[in-house]
Order: sequence, then structure tokens, then C-alpha cells
Amino acid sequence: METAKVSKKPSRGTAFVAFVLKRLVQDTAFGAALRRADNPATEYQSWEYLASWCDLDNTYERTCFATVAAGLAHAKQSIDTPSSIGSAIARSYKDGNQNDSAKRKLRRLLACDTSSDACQWVRPLLRLAESRGVRVNFGRLLDDLLYFDFGPRVKERWAIDFYGRREDKDDSIGA
Repeated sequence: METAKVSKKPSRGTAFVAFVLKRLVQDTAFGAALRRADNPATEYQSWEYLASWCDLDNTYERTCFATVAAGLAHAKQSIDTPSSIGSAIARSYKDGNQNDSAKRKLRRLLACDTSSDACQWVRPLLRLAESRGVRVNFGRLLDDLLYFDFGPRVKERWAIDFYGRREDKDDSIGA
């Protein structure tokens, strides 16, 4: 008996990142316009490309897409990676999640109340990761930013990814 393959539809973030990565290779003007999305004063220059992916009238949604698009254009990575923003912060420092500066950056990001606020703090974190050669999963980041305002789940995942999952090292205690 054959089992039918269930094709999982890619998330909105994953689909957007795949589109951007493919287009960045083909079109330098596209990349330049997306890099301008990093600055609220010049963000409008990227709207031509964002309009088919988000509602430009919705500031919350537009800001999420603009932040990720600019980050991708600056990072110049050819594939999306499994690394979330939480683990990227930790990996940007030699001593990882034990570094005080990394902890401060994570705490500041987790203190954000809205996705717009989080986008403002994510931008420099993406630049930090880029400067240290750390790749970020932009598809997951976009999905996280889009759902940021709907509860603490995104913040919890970022913290877990930063600190790593606790593993029981010695199961033989008490045996």
C-alpha cells in the first residue's frame, strides 16, 4: 500500500524569502530597492516589490516585510538557514549565550510590545549577525514578526533558541 505524500504549503515567510532570494540573483535594482527598505525615510522605494506580498496600508505588516526584505538584501545569503534570531544573537558572540552583551540584546528584543517595535530592534541584530558571518532564517523571522502581536509564543521560542534547550545530562541519578 502506497502512502500519499502530503505536500506542506510553505509559510508566507518561507515563500517570500524564496522569491526574494531568487530575484536578488537576477536583478540588482531589486536588491538596491530592498536595501532602502531598512530606512523608514526611503522604505517607499521598496513598496513596488512588497505590494504583491503585503497590504501597504497596513503599517504593521508592511514594516515586517520591509525589515526582512532589507535584511535579506544586506545579508547576501543564497539560501535560508535554520538559525532563528535567538540563536543568531548567541552565535554572533564568541562565548555565545553567556556573553553579557548578547543577553542584553535578547532581553531588549523580548521587551518589545509590538511587532513594529521588534522590527526596530531586529534591524541592528541582523546587521550584527551579517558582520559576524552568522546566517539567519529569514522566512521564520518574517513569520515570527507577523505573529509577534498575537501572544508570547514568539518571544518564548526566541529565548529557547538563544539559551538552547535544557537536556538532562545524567539520567542515572536516583537509579
